[in-house]
Amino acid sequence: MSEFVRVATLSDVPPGTMKGVWVEDEAVALYNLDGEILATGDICSHAHAHLTDGTLCGCEVECPLHGARFDIRSGRQLTMPAVVPIPRYEVRVEGNDILVLVD
Repeated sequence: MSEFVRVATLSDVPPGTMKGVWVEDEAVALYNLDGEILATGDICSHAHAHLTDGTLCGCEVECPLHGARFDIRSGRQLTMPAVVPIPRYEVRVEGNDILVLVD
């Protein structure tokens, strides 16, 4: 059964930053894009690297290992060597709490 899980607070992810969290057994990346909280998988689809160890530039995150870039709004891969998108998760903000829906 899917349910929203509290993973962080708004103060944990200031605008223009990202933060890695664990939701059950899944590595999830939280992003604050101009006040909007987004969430994707935190593992690059090309090789095992945490995207939150990479670089966030606007709505793109770059993998620290080989430079693959992903759109944090959709999870879509934008550059090689990645050819597979990363998961995108639904986010809910309740007060100061960030909740993520993971199956």
